[in-house]
Amino acid sequence: IIMDGNGRWAIQRNKPRLFGHRAGIKALKRIVEFCAKLPVDILTVFAFSTENWKRPKEEVNTLMNLVVEYIERELDLLDRNGIKINPIGILDELPEKTLEYIKKAAEKTKDNNKLVLNVALNYGGRAEITQAVKKICQKIANGEITPQDINEDLISRFLYTSNMPDPDLLIRPSGEMRLSNFLLWQIAYSELWVTNVLWPDFKPQHLINAIYDFQNRDRRFGGINLS
Repeated sequence: IIMDGNGRWAIQRNKPRLFGHRAGIKALKRIVEFCAKLPVDILTVFAFSTENWKRPKEEVNTLMNLVVEYIERELDLLDRNGIKINPIGILDELPEKTLEYIKKAAEKTKDNNKLVLNVALNYGGRAEITQAVKKICQKIANGEITPQDINEDLISRFLYTSNMPDPDLLIRPSGEMRLSNFLLWQIAYSELWVTNVLWPDFKPQHLINAIYDFQNRDRRFGGINLS
């Protein structure tokens, strides 16, 4: 899920954008708790992109503090519900306190297996692929592999989502028709579902609608259906 529309949601209500981000956290809580009740194995949410540092400093600081608040308030409940927190992105560039809390959440929930919650923080699809290429080049330089060993499976093993299946469904609230540099490699054959509903208003019923729509699509992965 690309959690988009917090700022517009707040502006529509004559509130500051920061008000929308707090409402977005409540939406995240609703959807995570609901997913834990469904046969959903992995939920990946786009929380903060590598491009989001361009936003006003006050807004960036608030977003980082919200990550800390969410973990501080919800971690025990997430753990009891069997949810594994798995942060992905260039984590070392995050503020010290934010990094401390996400590491704490990952460590506390590492053995949970009800639902994997990938939280994309300081994440960019191009940056992810770039770091994978660098690691592969280093393996070649070390003589551990040759260029002929490079294939799609090898590249996938150097991504943040290594050992995870590609997403079946990408959900984009707020009506925007773009990927925003999210999981560019992994969503090659993901089904897309776009809604005009802004993220703070996104509810379990919207997720059900998305899943129902997904279940009724004909996924051919480049082939044809001969049945």
